[in-house]
Amino acid sequence: MVSRLPSEIRALFSTGRRTLATSSKYSVAAAPLQKKEGDISDAFASLSGLTFKPLEPRFGDLKRRLVGGNEEALHHSWNRLLESLREEIPLIAELGPKIIPQIDFSDLHNASPEFRAEHKKRGVAVIRNVVPRQEALDMKQELRDYIAANPQTKAFPQDNPQVYELYWSPSQIKARSHPNLIQAQRFLMEFWHSKDPDALVSSSHPLIYADRLRMRLPGDAKFALGPHVDGGSCERWEEDGYGRGGVYDAIWKGKWEDFDPWESSCRLPVVSDLYHGVGACSMFRMFQGWLSLSETGPYEGTLLVNPLLSRATAYFLLRPFFTPKRQASDPSTESFDRSFLAPNNWELESEPSSWLHGATPGHGQELQATLHPHLDLPSSMVHIPNVKPGDYVSWHCDTIHAVDKVHAGKSDSSVMYIPSCPLTVQNASFVARQRHAFLQGLPSPDFGGGIGESQHVGRPSAKDVELVDPEDGSRAFGLKAWESEAAGLTAGQREVMDRANKIWGFYA
Repeated sequence: MVSRLPSEIRALFSTGRRTLATSSKYSVAAAPLQKKEGDISDAFASLSGLTFKPLEPRFGDLKRRLVGGNEEALHHSWNRLLESLREEIPLIAELGPKIIPQIDFSDLHNASPEFRAEHKKRGVAVIRNVVPRQEALDMKQELRDYIAANPQTKAFPQDNPQVYELYWSPSQIKARSHPNLIQAQRFLMEFWHSKDPDALVSSSHPLIYADRLRMRLPGDAKFALGPHVDGGSCERWEEDGYGRGGVYDAIWKGKWEDFDPWESSCRLPVVSDLYHGVGACSMFRMFQGWLSLSETGPYEGTLLVNPLLSRATAYFLLRPFFTPKRQASDPSTESFDRSFLAPNNWELESEPSSWLHGATPGHGQELQATLHPHLDLPSSMVHIPNVKPGDYVSWHCDTIHAVDKVHAGKSDSSVMYIPSCPLTVQNASFVARQRHAFLQGLPSPDFGGGIGESQHVGRPSAKDVELVDPEDGSRAFGLKAWESEAAGLTAGQREVMDRANKIWGFYA
């Protein structure tokens, strides 16, 4: 029902339908505050020229609280983890890209048990042919045309753009709303589960998260983003961050094997952007992902991942609690003494330091061979397999990933970043802010502020979303109400739909 809505909102509904009109004046509330202006370099310490160092003393106190009373169990857990890494990493190094599970879009309804098991373990997947090849190539050309028509577009680096501060181009709108892409996201998110049957989360109803795009050119070495994890950094240890849901409690208690990276209800209260960082994600993304617009292979400006999901997560979270008894040379050098990695060379800090290795407030979590030596990053970071236009690549929100240091290929490596986000109350609130930004042409709320694309020629409207997919695509954008009375929904799904509809202004 739309009665009792403010007149300026009510006037924007199409007659007799619970769907938004295309007016750019729509706003449920006042325009949301923007983050400071910036680009992708502001999201990571290494791209910003910062160095990793001890943080404020309060982080030492935080570490003490996290593991207090569990010190002995934590030490035994650490040793078991190191043993497991020693077993798993050689297999990854041997198989390389072959270790990444792959499936064709046409087979999603009949995914094999082998694919499902490997995907659960690895947290990474390539879904082939999600968008028809020519359609994906047309999207790339349309991107080029949009950029050419709007030379004022911000990008990194400024002298030779590779990553564009674009969120509302025609191609991005078409890709995010594409029925095949939404189906692929639903397939992936249903690998998640909730221990609370009434949790206000639905992995069957994807929401849009507007992210950037890259068009990386041969020879580029500036967009050399090393191993990192999205979704905050310090927040993973902080009580007011991931601690709100106890996401990693099993790890802090010395039971890393009990950590379930696929449990969703514990992630609902999480605050992943405590520092309002440029590019720091505040939405619950079950998976990060991108749609390929090019044919690329290893070393051609593509993605590398660490397919050790639960083990790698446990390691980078526990690393700040342990220190070596004897130092060694750089782990990435040939002269490195492997005995440095032996469990008997590592001990729990007697007095917790303020180090959170690779974490900097307001920036993404980064990993380095010198800071995280047991992960053997040169061996455990593997390229994804060759991809073609229209393939979709996804990785779990805790997955360590990176990009090629140098694009050694002969053609562009272009992708649109399109993560998979479930319907939750917090996500619905973000989408309300994002919808305002879309209709005004402003940058997506998590990213650098400014005028964005508000003056861009050829910027799409809400009507363009409806043309791609008037049902699920429009709902994912927050442009149409969910049908909470549809058959087959759980009580939790019905409630979260109703709450989202109210947040979006469809209910009084």
